[in-house]
Amino acid sequence: MRKTLTILAFVAALPAGGALAEDDCLVPMADWQPREAVARLAADQGWTVRRIKIDDGCYEVDGKDAHGRAIEAKVHPGTLRILEMEYEDDSLGTRGGDDD
Repeated sequence: MRKTLTILAFVAALPAGGALAEDDCLVPMADWQPREAVARLAADQGWTVRRIKIDDGCYEVDGKDAHGRAIEAKVHPGTLRILEMEYEDDSLGTRGGDDD
């Protein structure tokens, strides 16, 4: 009984956002591809880039796809793999690639 209470107390003490941490890109800055490489990736995809920023340790590309739809793409900073795509009219987003 005491062991069960200890485990429950430990679980209750965990931060509520802990499960969201897997959305972060945990890559040392020394292993990041340069911003210019992200811009080339976007051009290769046919995207028009409005902004490239860093969010949750990942690159985030805001712009339009080849069809003119507004997009937001999350890109792994080390591998430049597209982790997630969101379209303006798609609030759920579309995940791309393998999950880490």
